[in-house]
Amino acid sequence: MITILAAGVISLVATLIGTKYLIVFLVHRGYGQFIRDDGPTTHRTKRGTPTMGGAVVIAATVAAYLLAHLISSSRITASGLLILGLLAATGFIGFLDDWTKISKQRSLGLTPRGKLIGQVLVGVAFSGAALLFPAASGNVGARPASVYISIVHDIEWLRLPVVLAIFWMTLLITGFSNAVNLTDGLDGLATGASTMVFGAFALMGIFASNQWCLTGARLARCYDVRDPSDLAVVSIALAAACFGFLWWNAKPAKIFLGDTGSLGLGAAMAGLAIFSRTEILLVVLGLLFVIETLSVMIQVGYFKYSGGKRVFKMAPLHHHFELLGWAETTVVVRFWIICGVSVAMALGIFYGAWVWGW
Repeated sequence: MITILAAGVISLVATLIGTKYLIVFLVHRGYGQFIRDDGPTTHRTKRGTPTMGGAVVIAATVAAYLLAHLISSSRITASGLLILGLLAATGFIGFLDDWTKISKQRSLGLTPRGKLIGQVLVGVAFSGAALLFPAASGNVGARPASVYISIVHDIEWLRLPVVLAIFWMTLLITGFSNAVNLTDGLDGLATGASTMVFGAFALMGIFASNQWCLTGARLARCYDVRDPSDLAVVSIALAAACFGFLWWNAKPAKIFLGDTGSLGLGAAMAGLAIFSRTEILLVVLGLLFVIETLSVMIQVGYFKYSGGKRVFKMAPLHHHFELLGWAETTVVVRFWIICGVSVAMALGIFYGAWVWGW
């Protein structure tokens, strides 16, 4: 518990302070965001706002994780390092995208194909390492990831061949990485929602560590997850980093997450779901991100099918409500409420499954 608390405090303080200095650095060099021409006209005032703020979130999370373990003299685990590696690798792809926008003075960065290829390569590498990493000492058969599809536990009859398991995990990582990226279109929207999701992962990790199958006494109902306590450390560091960044990212935003932050945070959500055996539950936990992604898929699909007609005034969905006349703050707060309700539902399912022995 000391490690978890230390990680949260360090990450929060580091982000609060570090973001301020990053803003000064980026403004001094003129590294600002370019706004899409077809976006809401109210967003044009945001042109030039510093971007790539996700770099602070990632750096604070990694530093908090390492320092917290140093302070508490606890063991750094493979699960924790793999999640941090996934966060940093996808964040680097986002950084390349952000840097391309800045250096070429345009609103579009890497090509969609180039970005997707990078995400897939990272997802495959992460999934392969998570499946092939040796089991922990005394933890027979427990690797960071499994070849089963899971809800709150592995579903025994949904066992996948290794190749399909890697495909499934890569799909989750790529999907949620892009989902958070699509949601990051209003001041504080993705950051606030991510804070809630990572906070829920921290709570689930703490609970799972207290009901761990390998505590010595085989409990009637327990979680066969590798390193659940360390997953809680990573989760709380991420939640605190997002919360600290929200101080500067709330309307009017002084800095944006950029693809550096949104791609990394989305991938980390998927990685935590894979390691905590809550892959399907992630759909409920991150329902806001799923809705935003579906709105884009529906809009694009119907546009092509109907020959130019639209379902929404604009996608992703948050822009639709802006064009209906909702104030940006209203959209953000109401979407946060949706996220809060979905997170509460997911936690209810998680704890209910343990109570009822599902």
